[in-house]
Amino acid sequence: MANVAYTPKRISQEDYLAAELTSPKKHEFVDGVVYAMGGASDRHGLVAMALGRSLDSHVALGCQVFMSDMRLRIRFDKTRLYYYPDILVSCDPDDRDRLHREKPILLIEVLSPSTERVDRHEKFMAYTRLLSLQEYVLADQDIPKIEVFRRSQAWELETYLPGTRFRLDSVGLDLAVDDVYRRLDYGKPLPPPA
Repeated sequence: MANVAYTPKRISQEDYLAAELTSPKKHEFVDGVVYAMGGASDRHGLVAMALGRSLDSHVALGCQVFMSDMRLRIRFDKTRLYYYPDILVSCDPDDRDRLHREKPILLIEVLSPSTERVDRHEKFMAYTRLLSLQEYVLADQDIPKIEVFRRSQAWELETYLPGTRFRLDSVGLDLAVDDVYRRLDYGKPLPPPA
């Protein structure tokens, strides 16, 4: 049997945007290729909620915090990308399209086994091209660990573990790693996938 390379079907940006308006599921668009978004685990949701709640109660009134439902549009050269970050913070008053944002100052992704490679590589490369972005944060859902990448530090990795605090300079917020993960019990082993 011969190996056959899979070539994904490409669609136009316009067709993607039109379909996304009526689709019951969210999809990301990477330069013509559409990827369905999967569901999230309870751990993913609890970590995202803890971060989102802390951000929303802290940021200035002119800033907006979105959790996984606001589409991020990225345009560079001829490339067009649309993602749904787990958390997006935008403070630019000119960045107020009803369906997407383009100038976030902070983006956060909660890592899961199925998304970690994309979050660490493809999204990292795309997100850090946004001139407005000051910080990109990865929060692990399976172990209490926060990773922060800052434009001011040339996107060098900073890792924070239990018992430590981290600062989100983009919004002036200090958080304890333990507070982000306080609703999760990491003493119990993960159950096998259903």
